[in-house]
Formats: sequence, structure tokens, C-alpha cells
Amino acid sequence: MRNFAAAGSQRWLQVAVNRKPQLLLGTLQRSGAIPPRASVTWCSPLENENFQEYRDGKALEKAGIVPGSLKKGLQEFWPARGPVWDAVGITSEGHPLFLEAKAHIPEAASPATRATPASLKLIARSLGEARRFYAPKATAAWHSLFYQYANRLAHHYFLTEVNSLRSALVFLYFVNADDMLGPMSEEEWHGAVRLIHAALGLPKDLTRYRVFEAFLDVRLLQEAL
Repeated sequence: MRNFAAAGSQRWLQVAVNRKPQLLLGTLQRSGAIPPRASVTWCSPLENENFQEYRDGKALEKAGIVPGSLKKGLQEFWPARGPVWDAVGITSEGHPLFLEAKAHIPEAASPATRATPASLKLIARSLGEARRFYAPKATAAWHSLFYQYANRLAHHYFLTEVNSLRSALVFLYFVNADDMLGPMSEEEWHGAVRLIHAALGLPKDLTRYRVFEAFLDVRLLQEAL
């Protein structure tokens, strides 16, 4: 077995999924990502799979989505080697759940895409579709600053709007991650998220699109180590 990651969101998510799943479940229920009586079967990052994380068609398969069943294939929407998902799960209702985790604010300020010109053309087209869906009046270049946040939203759009799947996207923010000098309160994270949304031209609340924000205190995870 591989040890937990050394620090940061990767470490704390591995601990939450594998050692404190009920704590993580409660966090997701409070966020609205899953109903109060629902549960999640985690497909990654699993300790018995050396905390493997997944991308592209493999991530979809892990979430119970058969690529051949999609109305539009992922390869038509995004080039190969797309986002690597921090965690993938399936709810007790049979719905896919994709999770992106952060432990400190600079981690959320991702750089622009480094895609090749050929890949960038498809990425820009798909990001434009997603931007028009979430924020019709926005003019920001989604392939620039906060690209990681934008491409997660784009993939969620691909699943829920293009392919009519009842999937959920969760941005999980760890509080009191002292190893990363991360935010000590949910309020600090809310401020950072407001900045991201303003930069991308997004509305304040995305829950109607099944995009959720969840918060988990690292101090509740440390006892599991």
C-alpha cells in the first residue's frame, strides 16, 4: 500500500475518502450535493488502488457512465488527457459525482491551459459553449486564469446538459489545513470563490446547475492518521 500524500488537498481527501467516509458524506449532504438519506460509493482515490486518480473515459467509467451510451462522446467535446478528477463516486441513487478539492487559495488560481494549437481549438469551443450555458453575458476567456475551475464546469456541462445525466460537481474546500497555511474559515473560502466567479462572469450561486460547494475541517481528519 502507498502512504497518504504528504500534504495538501490530495492528502486530506485521501484520508476523508478512506478513513472518514461518513464525515465526508455529512459534508456532501449539508452542501446539497446529495439528499440527506443518500450515500456515496467512492471509486477513487482508493487506498487499495494506491490512491489512483482518473481522467477522460476511465473517469466516466468509474462513475458508472458507459462512454458508448452518451449522446455525444467525450472525444468530440475535449481532447485526450483532460482533467484529472480528485475523487469520483456514485451515489446510492445511481448518479455520478465528481469532486475537485482545494486546501489553500493559491491552489485555486490555476494558470492558463498549455494545450497545443489543435487541442486549444476544441477546448476553446467547448469552454465557450459552457460559458454561454452558465453565464450568457460573460466575456471572460475561460482558457486563461482560473482555467482549472472553468474546465471542471465545462465537463459538468458536458455531462448534465449535453448528455442529460443527473451528475453532481462538488468543489470541496478544506478549512484549517495548517500544512498549507490554508483558510481558517469558510468565510475566507467564500471570498476566494466570489473572486473566481467574478473573473469568469459566473453568477454567485451555481446550485441550480448541480454545482455545489462543500467545506471540511482538517482537524476532524487528523485523528484518523
